[in-house]
Amino acid sequence: MLLTEGKSLPKAGQPGNCRPVVRWFGCVIGAGCWLLVALQSAATQTAFSTRSPSPNNSPEVWQFPNRDQVNEGTVTVVTGPVGGVTPLMGADLARVLDDGETLRVLPVNGKGSVQGVIDLFHLKAVDMAFVYSDTPEFLRLQYNMPNVESRLRYIAKLYDNDVYVVAPTSIKSIYDLAGKKIMAPLGVGFSARIIFSRLKIDANFDYQTDDALALQQVIDGRADAWIVSVGKIFPIARNIQNGDGRLHFVPIPYEKSLWDIYLPSRLTSEEYPNLIPAGETVETLATGAILATLNWPENSERYPRIAKFTEAFFSKNAEFRKPPRHPKWRDMNIAAGVSGWTRFKPAQEWLDRKALESAADTPETFGKFMSENGYGGKVSPEDRVKLFRAFDEWLRSRMQKPVSADAGTGRR
Repeated sequence: MLLTEGKSLPKAGQPGNCRPVVRWFGCVIGAGCWLLVALQSAATQTAFSTRSPSPNNSPEVWQFPNRDQVNEGTVTVVTGPVGGVTPLMGADLARVLDDGETLRVLPVNGKGSVQGVIDLFHLKAVDMAFVYSDTPEFLRLQYNMPNVESRLRYIAKLYDNDVYVVAPTSIKSIYDLAGKKIMAPLGVGFSARIIFSRLKIDANFDYQTDDALALQQVIDGRADAWIVSVGKIFPIARNIQNGDGRLHFVPIPYEKSLWDIYLPSRLTSEEYPNLIPAGETVETLATGAILATLNWPENSERYPRIAKFTEAFFSKNAEFRKPPRHPKWRDMNIAAGVSGWTRFKPAQEWLDRKALESAADTPETFGKFMSENGYGGKVSPEDRVKLFRAFDEWLRSRMQKPVSADAGTGRR
């Protein structure tokens, strides 16, 4: 076969000039390298640029993003430590809400609820955090910080966390832990400080950064109990090797002193067969996992960014309940209140607006408004806007009226 200049490839074992062959392979390799660089350049441009339509079907020109636009559309949310539920939920926020143009969610792995609030207070780049509803109480007790709630706002309650107390079976009641050594991992064990304080139980707390190593001290007999507050099903608790039945969950009674912070809950043998005998349940407490932010002034730079996030999050809340999103999203009720907390104003406004729209869709409600205000027949398009505003004010006034003590009792 002729390769170049009419010269054939020398046969094996024969001397010959190999330069044409080398030159030919060099061209092939060079073309391949050029193509690889071009593909890498295109990939880099895709990752760091935005597309702008090109007129007259000319080749598409990409524009490198403007720094101010990137910052204006990006919000950060601090999750929990790697291996927990909230980092996975933070990733879901990014996947569902990122639109490539006006909103980007940047999850950041954190160190638990208390550190998340500290990060909100002190880190310049943090907009929101996954925290637990009893965190302000811990900050008052442990850091002597009054009025913490006035500096915080919640966007939505996400799910409930259960409180787990693992101890030897010789500990029958939480009151048996008075004077004992309690392992309370930082980030997930701070609820113990609140519960013991409210129940007036004096114990010795050892706060550790590693929850698994803290549990190991109880297993090895070097501590009396291990307490954490996390969502079901908690893998570390489920995986405790307890073949001899030496360990169990200690029940926590729902005493009146806990009502303003916690909800009653229970753990079942189906959830934790290694720590609860078949068919039995254990009483415990639950605290809300919430998405929180600071009480930003409305004229601040952060406020409109978080308001934009809130609008997108609430508008797409149904998407989080669908596969492949984390199952914990199915527990979310964005309208649920959180005791002791104030909702972020744009979040409350969104809920109020939807409540009004829902009421406006009810023919009986709208008909009553029409009859009470003398409207009859068809309404012209010009009057629809005025009519809706009047209906909005009428409905709000009725929603704000105090309910009679006899309302709903059948008495007149």
